[in-house]
Amino acid sequence: MLTFRQSHLFRCTFCITRPLTPLLPPSSSHFLPSNSPFFRPKPLSLSSLNPHSNMSTRPSAFDALMSNARRLAGKKSSSSSSPTKKRKSLDSSPTENPNPLKTVGSAEVKHDPEVSSDGIGKPINDSPKPNLDEAKKPPDSKKVKVGSASERNVEMKGKIRLLKKKPADFDPNMVACWEKGERVPFLFLSLAFDLISNETGRIVITDIVCNMLRTVIATTPDDLVATVYLAANKVAPAHEGLELGIGDASIIKALAEACGRTESQVKSQYKDKGDLGLVAQASRSSQSMMRKPDPLTVIKVFDTFRLIAKESGKDSQEKKKNRIKSLLVAATDCEPQYLIRLLQTKLRIGFSEQTLLAALGQAAVYNEQHSKPPPNVQSPLEEAAKIVKQVFSILPVYDKIVPALLTGGVWDLPKSCGFTPGVPVGPMLAKPTKGVAEIINKFQDIDFICEYKYDGERAQIHYMENGSVEIYSRNAECNTGKFPDVVAAISR
Repeated sequence: MLTFRQSHLFRCTFCITRPLTPLLPPSSSHFLPSNSPFFRPKPLSLSSLNPHSNMSTRPSAFDALMSNARRLAGKKSSSSSSPTKKRKSLDSSPTENPNPLKTVGSAEVKHDPEVSSDGIGKPINDSPKPNLDEAKKPPDSKKVKVGSASERNVEMKGKIRLLKKKPADFDPNMVACWEKGERVPFLFLSLAFDLISNETGRIVITDIVCNMLRTVIATTPDDLVATVYLAANKVAPAHEGLELGIGDASIIKALAEACGRTESQVKSQYKDKGDLGLVAQASRSSQSMMRKPDPLTVIKVFDTFRLIAKESGKDSQEKKKNRIKSLLVAATDCEPQYLIRLLQTKLRIGFSEQTLLAALGQAAVYNEQHSKPPPNVQSPLEEAAKIVKQVFSILPVYDKIVPALLTGGVWDLPKSCGFTPGVPVGPMLAKPTKGVAEIINKFQDIDFICEYKYDGERAQIHYMENGSVEIYSRNAECNTGKFPDVVAAISR
């Protein structure tokens, strides 16, 4: 029993018991050339049942079915003048001609171009046929995206050393490996940190930070606030009291789970290296994942840090650990090292917040969107650094300083950022000396005043617009509750 199926057309079954007629030599009119799509070199294959193989000189029932099917398909294709008219279903094909054997005598064997190579006719269809092999393949866009991200990381690692160029010779486009408006990769910040950690000169470090900030300004200025906060190793202004509150125990647990290791292994490595950041770098996860996480961005890391700092109440430590774990799983290259150090608030790359402020002022000078410096300014870079430092001591809030720099420039910064009730100013700290002779030599021909230093605690009192009183310490901590008598005296 041999069954031949033709999809969407018909189904015919033949029982072969004996040849209907003795095999005769094929006539010359039925010989197929070797280049014909229906030529079959093997006479005993199933293709010998093909009506074109000239098995018998008399047209068979199979010939009649095939001829009728092609005729019906031709009628359907010619009658469907409008492309919106749908073809009838395959189940309705037999109902259009309930007795196809009536055309046996008039059947003609033609080399229909729409007949497949196995001899079974197919309905005429001008529409392109889908390639099943291509349909199984994943979209090319994903391949390009994965490849471009990997290539971008390699390119970024190769170009990061250009941040060491002098700011006057630096072009942000030389380093930026992402499109304008695209979120700044956290890898860019991590590689910049790594570059700074290998330098010792203050001027070189300032140039690197300045060029790093200029690159962010030129590509994604919206990420500048987050970049500055992470470079300062902070998540909020000091007076807000928002801290990460992460201990080494929680970091070790998150690191062990993210890297598929045990806590004892992580602790042992920590004891040997003395730096959890280096442990994280050496313990990068090699576990296979069903889906690779999206690359970390500066804004993603900063927002996660703020969420960690705001976690409180029941299971807060577990939630913090899980957030840290999600960052570590997505981290690549040197990102784990600086993620851990930022969480510990121990960046340890050799530059202070004052260097960051100076670099921020210099980066604002190179921002061509704003006017030139005043004519009385001899050294614009040094003057810009002084302005930013002075403004930060009065208003230590990057959320206000950075947008003001981007919109109005550094020269008008003191006008837009001044004393603000509720925001403590930076304390004026004394500088210790080795003796009175050093003071006299430094203040020659200058009048100065000396006073005794009493033991006590500084209190910075702010009288708010609503009539309330806030008292801050030298570290910008709110101590209002510690001095109710002072609050009562000021309120009167």
